[in-house]
Amino acid sequence: MALISRVREPQAMSDDAQLIDLGAERAKRIHDLNDKRLNEVRNAFEQAMPLGKQKKSGKKPKKR
Repeated sequence: MALISRVREPQAMSDDAQLIDLGAERAKRIHDLNDKRLNEVRNAFEQAMPLGKQKKSGKKPKKR
């Protein structure tokens, strides 16, 4: 269910240019908030349990 609101300004413009889809705007805000929360949790985990660099194997496996 998408809500549509009309923003009225003193200038005379076409009504189609001023339509705002409130449902889409809300979805964008919620998505941005979720991304922000995810990044905060990811940073907290990286500080608590840092990922070590992968060790390079010094020897090549023997060919048989």
